[in-house]
Amino acid sequence: MRRTILRGRVLTFISEPLGLDDNASYRYLEDGAITIADGKIVAVGDYAPDGEAEVIDHRPHLILPGFIDTHLHYVQSQIIASYAGSLLEWLNTYTFLEEQKFSQQGHAGTIAAAFYDELIRNGTTTAVAYCSSHPSSVDAYFGEAERRNMLMIGGKVMMDRNAPEALCDTAKSGYDDSKTLIERWHGRGRGLYAISPRFAITSTPAQLEAARALVAEHPDCYVQTHLSENDVEITNSMALYPSSPDYTGIYEDYGLLGPKTLLGHCIHLNHRETRVLAETGSVAVFCPTSNLFLGSGLFDRERLSKAGVRIGVATDIGGGTSYGMLETMAEGYKVLQLRGQRLTPLNSFYMMTLGNARALSLEGTIGAIAPGNAADLVVLNAAATPAMALRKATVTSLAEELFLLQTLGDDRAIAEVYVAGARAKSTLGGL
Repeated sequence: MRRTILRGRVLTFISEPLGLDDNASYRYLEDGAITIADGKIVAVGDYAPDGEAEVIDHRPHLILPGFIDTHLHYVQSQIIASYAGSLLEWLNTYTFLEEQKFSQQGHAGTIAAAFYDELIRNGTTTAVAYCSSHPSSVDAYFGEAERRNMLMIGGKVMMDRNAPEALCDTAKSGYDDSKTLIERWHGRGRGLYAISPRFAITSTPAQLEAARALVAEHPDCYVQTHLSENDVEITNSMALYPSSPDYTGIYEDYGLLGPKTLLGHCIHLNHRETRVLAETGSVAVFCPTSNLFLGSGLFDRERLSKAGVRIGVATDIGGGTSYGMLETMAEGYKVLQLRGQRLTPLNSFYMMTLGNARALSLEGTIGAIAPGNAADLVVLNAAATPAMALRKATVTSLAEELFLLQTLGDDRAIAEVYVAGARAKSTLGGL
């Protein structure tokens, strides 16, 4: 069995940090060694010479678990940075027009390849994506993931109203297409499927019933949708579902909440909704760059966390403005500053790695550098740019270095990426 050792400064989290001085929440090795075989981590410890293994020396860089992104739209890759005033304007002006292109032969494959390149450039090794309403977009998404041996989650958008006719399915076709795609891709290679009603506005009661049936038939699949991103969205949703107690209640009424349910945004939740998310184990996904870009509001991490709600963090491409989790957490820090809440750099890097793995119920598979986990890793250079190098000269602690990476870092700070133990970034074209 051929073994590879990655040498460098190794950082991995064990639990959610309780503060900057919570040294027990992570493991840090100043001169560490990660031993990899057959795509998995087989040992982690201090470096010692091993004449039988290939050694790749990444010193003085930091090696962490690959970043995880819990909510984005790969089909919106070409409308990032499109000017609009708010969520629904943005959807109607850009999103729905863009997603119609996925009916064209070859378009989905081209965008999927470019999308995965950007993930790798930014250190993301696992993501959860919405495809378009076209089954071929799902095939392209999972096909590209399979070629790269990446653990990816995604699904066909189900939407049967309040969108252009060219994008709409029906309750029956949405069910049938999703069923076929689940059978084709869920559990194939490293792929996992997410049942994906877009949001309440674009799904009739019949379609949410169809989604309920899919969940009952495939309980090991994920569910992803949007919740309480925008005030007008909430008003419109309640007009369409007046018998539900609130927006969260719509998904609750149709049996769509649970430990594998990922709810994008969750900004404007009342106390009952917060309690329901905690009781069902559903995940509230914090999307800071898109929330700022579309003026949607400020996520209340402290309130949800104290209530026992599970939390993930995500880029939300293409309403989000960066593929990078570093830049996403830089904006997340600012959002929480405006809320009067502190987000330590330890917590930021926990959220991008083990925290998001836990949000996806994938602890023990990804998100940590530990024996048995996939060798999905990112190598970070805190002196990647002149400005970063200037600041790095005065850094005196690990936490300061992490905050520097989070605040000034971008794809240039990603020195290398490993997917199942294989180099991924340095093998991309154009680098």
